[in-house]
Amino acid sequence: MKWKIEDIIFETLYEAEIWADSIVNEMYGRIYDGYDTPDCKIAYSLAFRMASINECRVYTNFNKNRYKVWVAFNS
Repeated sequence: MKWKIEDIIFETLYEAEIWADSIVNEMYGRIYDGYDTPDCKIAYSLAFRMASINECRVYTNFNKNRYKVWVAFNS
């Protein structure tokens, strides 16, 4: 799996949603399989955006103040 790991934390959900939108494009384009962040707002937005894509299975995990979101594409 190829992960994108960042340490950005946004103040508002709106900012996190804008950021997550760009990450969705990278994950849907299969540049990254997963995203690792300390910001629950980014993880929340990313998980819901990816879940709206029919051919994606979305997985999430929280461990040691890090949120992970990753996807598997249906063949």
